[in-house]
Amino acid sequence: MQKQEQIDFARIRKAIGYLNENYKFQPTLEQAAEHVHLSPYHFQRMFSSWAGVSPKQFLRYISITHAKKLLIEEKASLLDTTYELGLSSTSRLHDLFIDIEGMTPGEYKNGGENLAINYSFVESPFGKTIVASTTKGICYIAFVNDEVSSLKLLKDQYPNAQFQKHRDQIQQNAILVFTQDWSRLDKIKLHIKGTDFQLKVWQALLTIPMGKLSTYSNIADKINNPKASRAVGSAIGDNPVAFLIPCHRVIKSTGLLGQYHWGCDRKAAMIGWEVAKTDGSTSIS
Repeated sequence: MQKQEQIDFARIRKAIGYLNENYKFQPTLEQAAEHVHLSPYHFQRMFSSWAGVSPKQFLRYISITHAKKLLIEEKASLLDTTYELGLSSTSRLHDLFIDIEGMTPGEYKNGGENLAINYSFVESPFGKTIVASTTKGICYIAFVNDEVSSLKLLKDQYPNAQFQKHRDQIQQNAILVFTQDWSRLDKIKLHIKGTDFQLKVWQALLTIPMGKLSTYSNIADKINNPKASRAVGSAIGDNPVAFLIPCHRVIKSTGLLGQYHWGCDRKAAMIGWEVAKTDGSTSIS
Protein backbone atom coordinates (compact mmCIF):
# COMPACT_ATOMS: atom_id res chain seq x y z
CA MET A 1 0.00 0.00 0.00
CA GLN A 2 1.08 3.58 -0.63
CA LYS A 3 1.03 6.27 2.04
CA GLN A 4 -2.52 7.33 1.12
CA GLU A 5 -3.72 3.77 1.66
CA GLN A 6 -2.09 3.78 5.10
CA ILE A 7 -3.98 6.96 5.91
CA ASP A 8 -7.20 5.41 4.61
CA PHE A 9 -6.80 2.32 6.80
CA ALA A 10 -6.11 4.49 9.84
CA ARG A 11 -9.43 6.22 9.16
CA ILE A 12 -11.19 2.92 8.54
CA ARG A 13 -9.82 1.51 11.79
CA LYS A 14 -11.01 4.57 13.66
CA ALA A 15 -14.44 4.32 12.03
CA ILE A 16 -14.71 0.63 12.91
CA GLY A 17 -13.93 1.46 16.52
CA TYR A 18 -16.68 4.08 16.46
CA LEU A 19 -19.17 1.67 14.88
CA ASN A 20 -18.28 -1.02 17.43
CA GLU A 21 -18.67 1.29 20.39
CA ASN A 22 -21.96 2.75 19.18
CA TYR A 23 -23.56 -0.29 17.55
CA LYS A 24 -26.64 -0.20 19.82
CA PHE A 25 -27.41 3.31 18.60
CA GLN A 26 -27.08 2.36 14.92
CA PRO A 27 -24.99 5.38 13.87
CA THR A 28 -25.75 6.86 10.48
CA LEU A 29 -23.33 7.16 7.59
CA GLU A 30 -23.12 10.88 8.28
CA GLN A 31 -22.19 10.32 11.93
CA ALA A 32 -19.50 7.77 11.10
CA ALA A 33 -18.08 10.02 8.37
CA GLU A 34 -17.99 12.99 10.72
CA HIS A 35 -16.07 10.92 13.27
CA VAL A 36 -13.19 10.44 10.78
CA HIS A 37 -13.49 13.98 9.37
CA LEU A 38 -14.71 13.04 5.91
CA SER A 39 -17.78 13.87 3.89
CA PRO A 40 -20.37 11.06 3.76
CA TYR A 41 -19.66 10.61 0.05
CA HIS A 42 -15.90 10.24 0.42
CA PHE A 43 -16.21 8.05 3.51
CA GLN A 44 -18.63 5.66 1.81
CA ARG A 45 -16.42 5.49 -1.27
CA MET A 46 -13.20 4.91 0.72
CA PHE A 47 -14.74 2.32 3.02
CA SER A 48 -16.43 0.39 0.20
CA SER A 49 -13.20 0.35 -1.80
CA TRP A 50 -11.34 -1.20 1.14
CA ALA A 51 -13.97 -3.63 2.44
CA GLY A 52 -15.95 -4.37 -0.70
CA VAL A 53 -19.16 -3.54 1.17
CA SER A 54 -20.78 -0.44 2.61
CA PRO A 55 -20.15 0.64 6.21
CA LYS A 56 -23.72 -0.38 7.06
CA GLN A 57 -23.21 -3.92 5.74
CA PHE A 58 -19.82 -4.14 7.44
CA LEU A 59 -21.43 -3.18 10.74
CA ARG A 60 -23.73 -6.18 10.37
CA TYR A 61 -20.74 -8.47 9.81
CA ILE A 62 -19.07 -7.47 13.08
CA SER A 63 -22.24 -7.45 15.16
CA ILE A 64 -22.83 -9.87 18.03
CA THR A 65 -25.87 -11.29 16.23
CA HIS A 66 -23.86 -12.22 13.16
CA ALA A 67 -21.00 -13.59 15.26
CA LYS A 68 -23.39 -15.87 17.14
CA LYS A 69 -24.81 -17.10 13.83
CA LEU A 70 -21.32 -18.03 12.63
CA LEU A 71 -20.61 -19.85 15.90
CA ILE A 72 -23.79 -21.90 15.54
CA GLU A 73 -22.78 -22.78 11.98
CA GLU A 74 -19.33 -23.80 13.17
CA LYS A 75 -20.79 -26.28 15.65
CA ALA A 76 -23.00 -27.69 12.91
CA SER A 77 -20.03 -28.32 10.62
CA LEU A 78 -17.48 -29.79 13.05
CA LEU A 79 -17.67 -33.22 11.41
CA ASP A 80 -17.13 -31.90 7.91
CA THR A 81 -14.02 -33.69 6.65
CA THR A 82 -12.63 -30.76 4.72
CA TYR A 83 -13.08 -28.47 7.68
CA GLU A 84 -11.41 -30.87 10.08
CA LEU A 85 -8.41 -31.35 7.79
CA GLY A 86 -7.99 -27.60 7.54
CA LEU A 87 -8.57 -27.53 3.78
CA SER A 88 -10.34 -24.28 3.07
CA SER A 89 -12.57 -25.42 0.21
CA THR A 90 -15.52 -23.89 2.06
CA SER A 91 -13.89 -20.48 1.73
CA ARG A 92 -12.18 -18.68 -1.12
CA LEU A 93 -8.75 -19.89 -0.02
CA HIS A 94 -9.02 -22.72 -2.55
CA ASP A 95 -5.31 -23.32 -3.01
CA LEU A 96 -3.91 -22.11 0.28
CA PHE A 97 -2.34 -24.78 2.44
CA ILE A 98 -0.30 -23.83 5.47
CA ASP A 99 2.04 -26.33 7.07
CA ILE A 100 3.45 -25.78 10.54
CA GLU A 101 6.85 -27.18 11.38
CA GLY A 102 8.00 -26.78 14.95
CA MET A 103 11.61 -25.76 15.44
CA THR A 104 13.85 -28.34 17.04
CA PRO A 105 15.53 -27.45 20.34
CA GLY A 106 18.81 -27.28 18.46
CA GLU A 107 17.48 -24.66 16.09
CA TYR A 108 16.61 -22.15 18.78
CA LYS A 109 18.95 -23.11 21.62
CA ASN A 110 21.11 -20.35 23.08
CA GLY A 111 18.81 -17.66 21.75
CA GLY A 112 18.65 -18.98 18.20
CA GLU A 113 22.38 -18.83 17.52
CA ASN A 114 21.95 -21.48 14.83
CA LEU A 115 19.33 -19.48 12.92
CA ALA A 116 19.72 -17.09 10.00
CA ILE A 117 16.60 -14.91 9.75
CA ASN A 118 15.57 -12.62 6.91
CA TYR A 119 13.00 -9.91 7.59
CA SER A 120 11.19 -7.16 5.76
CA PHE A 121 8.42 -4.61 6.32
CA VAL A 122 5.29 -5.08 4.24
CA GLU A 123 2.03 -3.19 3.85
CA SER A 124 -1.17 -5.18 4.34
CA PRO A 125 -4.86 -4.24 4.23
CA PHE A 126 -4.62 -3.99 8.05
CA GLY A 127 -1.51 -1.84 8.33
CA LYS A 128 2.23 -2.34 8.11
CA THR A 129 3.64 -5.72 9.15
CA ILE A 130 7.06 -7.18 9.82
CA VAL A 131 7.57 -10.56 8.15
CA ALA A 132 10.50 -12.83 9.01
CA SER A 133 11.67 -16.17 7.67
CA THR A 134 14.27 -18.88 8.13
CA THR A 135 15.43 -21.15 5.32
CA LYS A 136 12.54 -23.48 6.24
CA GLY A 137 9.62 -21.06 6.38
CA ILE A 138 7.94 -18.05 7.94
CA CYS A 139 8.87 -17.71 11.60
CA TYR A 140 7.24 -14.42 12.53
CA ILE A 141 4.60 -11.92 11.37
CA ALA A 142 3.44 -9.00 13.49
CA PHE A 143 1.70 -5.70 12.93
CA VAL A 144 3.98 -2.69 13.23
CA ASN A 145 3.60 0.49 15.26
CA ASP A 146 7.11 1.61 14.37
CA GLU A 147 9.89 -0.30 12.65
CA VAL A 148 12.52 0.08 15.38
CA SER A 149 10.43 -1.33 18.24
CA SER A 150 8.92 -4.01 16.01
CA LEU A 151 12.35 -5.24 14.94
CA LYS A 152 13.45 -5.27 18.58
CA LEU A 153 10.48 -7.50 19.50
CA LEU A 154 11.50 -9.92 16.76
CA LYS A 155 15.13 -9.95 17.89
CA ASP A 156 14.02 -10.52 21.48
CA GLN A 157 12.55 -13.82 20.30
CA TYR A 158 15.92 -14.97 18.90
CA PRO A 159 18.57 -12.71 20.48
CA ASN A 160 21.56 -14.60 19.09
CA ALA A 161 20.28 -15.27 15.57
CA GLN A 162 21.81 -13.66 12.50
CA PHE A 163 19.40 -11.08 11.02
CA GLN A 164 19.37 -9.63 7.53
CA LYS A 165 16.88 -7.15 6.08
CA HIS A 166 15.95 -9.04 2.95
CA ARG A 167 12.63 -10.06 1.39
CA ASP A 168 13.14 -13.63 0.20
CA GLN A 169 10.88 -15.89 -1.85
CA ILE A 170 9.40 -17.48 1.28
CA GLN A 171 8.21 -14.06 2.40
CA GLN A 172 7.02 -13.13 -1.09
CA ASN A 173 4.83 -16.21 -1.22
CA ALA A 174 3.32 -15.53 2.19
CA ILE A 175 2.64 -11.89 1.34
CA LEU A 176 0.43 -13.00 -1.54
CA VAL A 177 -2.20 -13.98 1.02
CA PHE A 178 -3.04 -10.28 1.30
CA THR A 179 -3.56 -9.79 -2.45
CA GLN A 180 -6.82 -11.81 -2.62
CA ASP A 181 -5.41 -13.71 -5.60
CA TRP A 182 -5.03 -16.98 -3.74
CA SER A 183 -4.81 -19.01 -6.93
CA ARG A 184 -1.17 -17.87 -7.18
CA LEU A 185 -0.20 -19.31 -3.83
CA ASP A 186 2.04 -22.28 -3.31
CA LYS A 187 2.05 -24.16 -0.05
CA ILE A 188 3.07 -21.83 2.76
CA LYS A 189 5.40 -23.29 5.37
CA LEU A 190 5.73 -21.91 8.86
CA HIS A 191 8.85 -22.65 10.90
CA ILE A 192 8.03 -21.59 14.44
CA LYS A 193 9.12 -22.07 18.02
CA GLY A 194 6.51 -23.40 20.44
CA THR A 195 5.64 -26.08 22.94
CA ASP A 196 3.78 -29.18 21.79
CA PHE A 197 0.59 -27.70 23.27
CA GLN A 198 1.03 -24.38 21.51
CA LEU A 199 1.70 -26.08 18.18
CA LYS A 200 -1.51 -28.11 18.57
CA VAL A 201 -3.50 -24.95 19.25
CA TRP A 202 -1.97 -23.07 16.33
CA GLN A 203 -2.64 -26.03 14.03
CA ALA A 204 -6.26 -26.07 15.20
CA LEU A 205 -6.61 -22.39 14.33
CA LEU A 206 -5.79 -23.25 10.72
CA THR A 207 -8.99 -25.33 10.55
CA ILE A 208 -11.15 -22.21 10.92
CA PRO A 209 -12.09 -21.23 7.36
CA MET A 210 -11.80 -17.64 6.25
CA GLY A 211 -15.00 -15.75 7.00
CA LYS A 212 -15.89 -18.06 9.89
CA LEU A 213 -15.37 -17.87 13.65
CA SER A 214 -14.68 -20.18 16.56
CA THR A 215 -14.38 -19.97 20.35
CA TYR A 216 -11.70 -20.84 22.88
CA SER A 217 -13.72 -23.80 24.14
CA ASN A 218 -14.24 -25.13 20.62
CA ILE A 219 -10.50 -24.98 19.99
CA ALA A 220 -9.95 -26.84 23.27
CA ASP A 221 -12.38 -29.52 22.06
CA LYS A 222 -10.53 -29.81 18.75
CA ILE A 223 -7.26 -30.63 20.49
CA ASN A 224 -9.05 -33.15 22.74
CA ASN A 225 -8.47 -31.10 25.86
CA PRO A 226 -11.90 -29.63 26.65
CA LYS A 227 -10.88 -28.28 30.07
CA ALA A 228 -8.00 -26.27 28.65
CA SER A 229 -9.85 -23.16 27.43
CA ARG A 230 -7.71 -20.83 29.55
CA ALA A 231 -4.48 -22.43 28.35
CA VAL A 232 -5.80 -22.26 24.78
CA GLY A 233 -6.35 -18.53 25.26
CA SER A 234 -2.74 -18.12 26.40
CA ALA A 235 -1.43 -20.09 23.41
CA ILE A 236 -3.53 -17.99 21.05
CA GLY A 237 -2.13 -14.84 22.63
CA ASP A 238 1.39 -16.16 21.99
CA ASN A 239 0.74 -16.77 18.28
CA PRO A 240 3.96 -15.67 16.50
CA VAL A 241 2.47 -15.43 12.99
CA ALA A 242 -0.33 -12.88 12.73
CA PHE A 243 -3.09 -13.42 10.15
CA LEU A 244 -1.62 -16.59 8.61
CA ILE A 245 -2.34 -18.37 11.89
CA PRO A 246 -5.81 -16.84 12.27
CA CYS A 247 -6.08 -16.17 16.00
CA HIS A 248 -8.32 -13.22 15.08
CA ARG A 249 -11.06 -15.72 14.16
CA VAL A 250 -11.42 -16.84 17.78
CA ILE A 251 -13.98 -14.90 19.82
CA LYS A 252 -15.94 -15.28 23.03
CA SER A 253 -18.89 -17.70 23.16
CA THR A 254 -21.15 -14.69 23.83
CA GLY A 255 -20.45 -13.33 20.36
CA LEU A 256 -18.24 -10.52 21.65
CA LEU A 257 -15.05 -10.25 19.62
CA GLY A 258 -12.82 -10.07 22.69
CA GLN A 259 -9.24 -8.89 22.99
CA TYR A 260 -6.53 -9.02 20.35
CA HIS A 261 -2.79 -8.56 20.69
CA TRP A 262 -2.73 -5.91 17.97
CA GLY A 263 -5.91 -4.08 18.96
CA CYS A 264 -9.63 -4.81 19.05
CA ASP A 265 -10.40 -2.44 16.18
CA ARG A 266 -7.89 -4.25 13.95
CA LYS A 267 -9.45 -7.59 14.94
CA ALA A 268 -12.89 -6.31 13.95
CA ALA A 269 -11.43 -4.99 10.70
CA MET A 270 -9.91 -8.38 9.88
CA ILE A 271 -13.05 -10.33 10.73
CA GLY A 272 -15.35 -8.02 8.80
CA TRP A 273 -12.99 -7.84 5.81
CA GLU A 274 -12.80 -11.64 5.61
CA VAL A 275 -16.56 -12.11 5.92
CA ALA A 276 -17.10 -9.47 3.23
CA LYS A 277 -14.73 -11.33 0.89
CA THR A 278 -16.47 -14.69 1.41
CA ASP A 279 -20.12 -13.73 1.99
CA GLY A 280 -22.37 -15.15 -0.69
CA SER A 281 -19.65 -17.48 -1.99
CA THR A 282 -19.37 -19.86 0.95
CA SER A 283 -21.50 -22.79 1.93
CA ILE A 284 -21.92 -24.60 5.21
CA SER A 285 -22.20 -28.37 5.27
